[in-house]
Formats: sequence, C-alpha cells, structure tokens
Amino acid sequence: MPVKKSKLYFVGLGMPLLAALLPDGWTADICIETIEDIPWDTDADIIGLGGMGHAANRAKDIATEFKRRGKTVIMGGPMVSLVPELAADYCDAVVIGDAEETVVELCHDLESGTLKPRYSDKVKGTLITPLPRYDLVVGKKIGDFLPVQAGRGCPHTCKFCSIYCLYRGHYARRPVDDVIRDIQAIKDLGFSKFLLIDDNIVSHPTYLAELCERIKPLKMTWMSQCSIRIADKPELLKLVAESGCRVLSFGLESISKESLLAMDKKWCDPGDYARVLRVVTDAGIEIASEMIVGIDTDTRQSLMETIDFVTASDIVAPKFYCLTPIPGTDLYNELKDTGRITDPDVLSYTPARAVIDTPNLKATEVQELFWAIYRQVYTVSAILRRTVLHRRMLARPGQTLFFLMVNLVYRSQIRRGISPNIL
Repeated sequence: MPVKKSKLYFVGLGMPLLAALLPDGWTADICIETIEDIPWDTDADIIGLGGMGHAANRAKDIATEFKRRGKTVIMGGPMVSLVPELAADYCDAVVIGDAEETVVELCHDLESGTLKPRYSDKVKGTLITPLPRYDLVVGKKIGDFLPVQAGRGCPHTCKFCSIYCLYRGHYARRPVDDVIRDIQAIKDLGFSKFLLIDDNIVSHPTYLAELCERIKPLKMTWMSQCSIRIADKPELLKLVAESGCRVLSFGLESISKESLLAMDKKWCDPGDYARVLRVVTDAGIEIASEMIVGIDTDTRQSLMETIDFVTASDIVAPKFYCLTPIPGTDLYNELKDTGRITDPDVLSYTPARAVIDTPNLKATEVQELFWAIYRQVYTVSAILRRTVLHRRMLARPGQTLFFLMVNLVYRSQIRRGISPNIL
C-alpha cells in the first residue's frame, strides 16, 4: 500500500524539471501519490513514473495498472537507471541516467510511433536546465519550501551509494546565474525557504562561495546536505551560514573507523565527529544526520554505543538506515556475488529491512537493533534534551521548536513501525 500523508514537506524536483523539458505542444500534470489519489481515468496519453529506492515496488504496481488501461508508460529515476532490466517488464520504455538530452528525443519518437525501449544519457560538462515547472506543484499540500539544484553527482566513491554508482565521481555544476534564477522564482511564488538538493554542495568550494554570495541578498533561508569536511573550511562555513543556510544533513554512517573504511569512506574520522558537529552548530547551522546499521564490523555493543554518541552530540534530527544494498551499486554486486543477501526480492527492500547476514549479526538481529536504536533515540526525554532543553533553544527558539515538531513526527512514525523518511 502507498504511504499517505496529509502534507508533503520534501517535494521532488524531477517531475517539475521534466515538465519544463517537454517540447512545444506537449502539456503535463503532476500527481504526487503521497498526498493525492492517482487519477486512474486520466485522459493523458503518456504516463511517466519515477521513484527512489523502495518506492520502485509501488511504481511497478502503478505501471502495471496503467498498462492494463491501455496507456503508454515511461519509467525513469535513480532506481530504474541502476537496474533498468527490472523496470523494463512493466513499461514501454525506460530512461536511464539524466533526461536533459533524451526527453525531447523520446517525445519525438512517441509522435512518430518509433518509441525505443531504452533512452540513456549522462550530463557532460556544465549542467544546463530550464526553470522547473514549480507551478505544477505549488497548489498541492506541500510544505513551505521548494527544491533547487546547483549540481549533480559527488566526487566521493562510497560503494553503498547510488549517486556514486550513477556518476562515478563526476560532479556537474549549473551556472550560478541559472541557480539564482530558480531561487528568485521560488521567492516570487511567495516562499522564503528552499531546499538545495545537491548531494554534496561543498564539492567545489569556490563555486559554493560564489553561489552563497549571490544567495545572501535574497534574504532566504535554505537547507542542504554535504560532506562533514565543510567544518574544516571556516570562512566558507561562515559564508554558508550568513547566506541563510539553517540545516545541513551529514552522512556520518558509523562511529567506527573500521566500518567507514569498509564502506570506502576513508575521509571521515569518527574521533573528530564531536568537534565537527560542534563547529557547524556554533556557526548557526543545525545538523541532521544519517547513520547505517548492519555494516560488517557492527556488533550489538557498537550499535548500542551509537545511541550514546547521538545523545551526547549536537545532532538535532538523527536518522538511521539498515544497510539494505541498493541494486546496481557496487555493494549490492559484491554481496550478491558472495551469496550474502538473504532475500533476492529487491523490490521488497526498504530502509528498515535488513537482508544481509554480517559476521557478527544475523539479518534478523540487525533489524531488531535498528528499531531498538530508533526507539531509544526518540524517547520523549531524548527529544526534549536535544530541542527545548538544549542550548540551541536560547540561540534559535523558532528553529528549535520546528525541530521539536520534526522529532515528534519521527517518534510517531517509529511507534507505528514506519522508518522516518523524506517522503
């Protein structure tokens, strides 16, 4: 069954951007199933579907139903790009990689009746995109910010990461003028916040500095994610904060150096995490974090120590994921080749589902510990300690109350067996 919410805070950029890329004469509408019912009786000729990770299973069901109704179905997005053969059985064509150069070709082929089963392309050099069709989502039940992209890809090579497996260390940037154009458009729509959806905005410090100098006069606030190494660039961190950045998400993954080495994340030092987190929060930027449960070196004791780390840290919104390998990633291929995956049904994978037996823990134990960690990290007392009873309440009361609400929503989801996510 689809996950339903009364409001969607994190709106994706893919569909508004694809709508803007359509050739003259084509029209589009966007349905976000999380907050809307699917218009099964739509008069649209073409149905385009995208979904990240565990949403792929639902995308398969939707594609099957629209095909039954005689529609032409196109599928794309990160999951489809990594394992196009999984999607091919449920649709008429798949789009692999970036769509900037392929969407017009696909539309022309549809017009001429020469649709190909696969379209594939990767951004080369500078990333040029039109203004996304924000107008197609602003009337929906969404939050108080919209997405913007400055660059695509990441220079790091973490073997569990889908971004690395899609871009292989390449990071393509957009012209700063184009990014500012999009942010200004969001402001003109009445929004005072935006989400910079880059995977690592600090990949090119000079570029980020120029972008922040241009964002600052707009007097907007924003959020993003990047490498923790931004803490080692004090002048850049100060500029990022002054430009309106209020939240950064860091992929910490583990408090074990051994575990990070196993994940090819050699540049992170858990022994330095406390300093790094304090430096960033002292700059006025709150930290959301992501950590992994079920790495080969994990033990019951080391995972319980993760709770102590989070409790003692400056992280205001900690999140966890089971090490469920994403099909098409280097990690998935490695585990599959060695026969360590306990369930081959990749369409059933979710961030809360463990499917790997580790040297120290069975998959069932990993999943049990995943929920145990979440329940302890999101007790009422733990939530209060990192929000209204934390020093951040005096420095940033409005923002702290917002994160109190976020924490309580996460707690509610955890109590219902739902892994907190950005759906």
